[in-house]
Amino acid sequence: MMDNAYDIAVVGAGPAGLMAAITAAGKGAKVLLLEKMEKPARKLRITGKGRCNITNINPEDGFLANVFPDSRFFRSSFRNFSNTDLVRFLNAAGLDTVEERGGRVFPASQKSWDVAEVLVREAEKKATVICNAKVSALYAEQDTVKGLCCEHRGKQTDVSARAVIVATGGLSYPLTGSTGDGYVFASRAGHSIIPLRPSLTGLELEDYEAVSLSLKNIELSLAVDGGVVQREFGEMEFTGYGIDGPAVLKISRNAVDAILANKKVAVMINLKPALNPRQLINRIDREIQSLPNGSLTDLLKKLLPSSFAVPFAKKIKMQANKKLTAFNSSDSERLANGLLSVKYPVSGFRPFSEAIVTAGGVCLQEINPKTMCSTLIKNLFFAGEVIDLDANTGGYNLQIAFSTGYMAGQNAAKN
Repeated sequence: MMDNAYDIAVVGAGPAGLMAAITAAGKGAKVLLLEKMEKPARKLRITGKGRCNITNINPEDGFLANVFPDSRFFRSSFRNFSNTDLVRFLNAAGLDTVEERGGRVFPASQKSWDVAEVLVREAEKKATVICNAKVSALYAEQDTVKGLCCEHRGKQTDVSARAVIVATGGLSYPLTGSTGDGYVFASRAGHSIIPLRPSLTGLELEDYEAVSLSLKNIELSLAVDGGVVQREFGEMEFTGYGIDGPAVLKISRNAVDAILANKKVAVMINLKPALNPRQLINRIDREIQSLPNGSLTDLLKKLLPSSFAVPFAKKIKMQANKKLTAFNSSDSERLANGLLSVKYPVSGFRPFSEAIVTAGGVCLQEINPKTMCSTLIKNLFFAGEVIDLDANTGGYNLQIAFSTGYMAGQNAAKN
């Protein structure tokens, strides 16, 4: 049952909203947490392919280097509720965690669902949590938030609140409820919305023969208007539309922005980054000697995953069936150059429905980083993906949600 008067109303029961509600209620505030979906934390339950990379234990400077567009804004929230604070909180609440390579922290059960359930349980202990409750408007008088209007069980209900925390998420994975409601609330309250675009998303390629293939230990370079702007080392995969995977996600933010600015975008893949050109040519020559009756396809199958041999030969404009007996030094050099930098023009990017996070959002200059309160409307707070903060993969984005949620809940309760 929903009362009509609360100290704090939190809109959105994702990680930021749940943490805001838990924190504010823990400070003694009467808290209402509203979620428009039938269950809290829908997106959290599927994150990380069902495993949930909760955070990253990178120390402060290393952590902030992965946050965009202005990591300084996030510094206060991180110091107030850090990655180690989050792990301690979850452990105390009954969730065991494990640290994996790259400082990534996961639930020991390897199940996102368990993370969500722990947070929901903690929120329900202290706050009133109502699902299937869609907020349609915020109310403000004399530049101070007073409450909101909510539709629940077919009825419109006005709720008065001394503070409101908007934690509605972004536009990624809209089927989980992230449909941009918070941007509407913020805009109506006078806030600027930095243009929204998908981030941590796959890239679509031109001049590309579709192949399903994963590659490890490659170097991926992003070129914008002919100049390399970013290099990443790691794993990637070819898909039906182009490329995806960890290294691709890291360059996707810059790639998307360049595409939207109508710049010329391309990727170069170094398939043998551990070798210099001379070492690679020597390797090629040794493989040729071991294949006296072989073809280029046979040679490529020694150097690359077999399913990539023929598409790669086409890409670098060499005949896949060319006999190795006809190979000369210029052929070896040409092949080596292709292996060290095969280039694909980028034609586009995957939509919000496939993106992990949303770049853009409520303008950081209109939010106090030390409280997460609006600088335009008193007692209106923002937390999580709705604000113009996003980060690389590796647990960084969820930590942004938890830290800003904690900061918003703490300061809303103080008010």
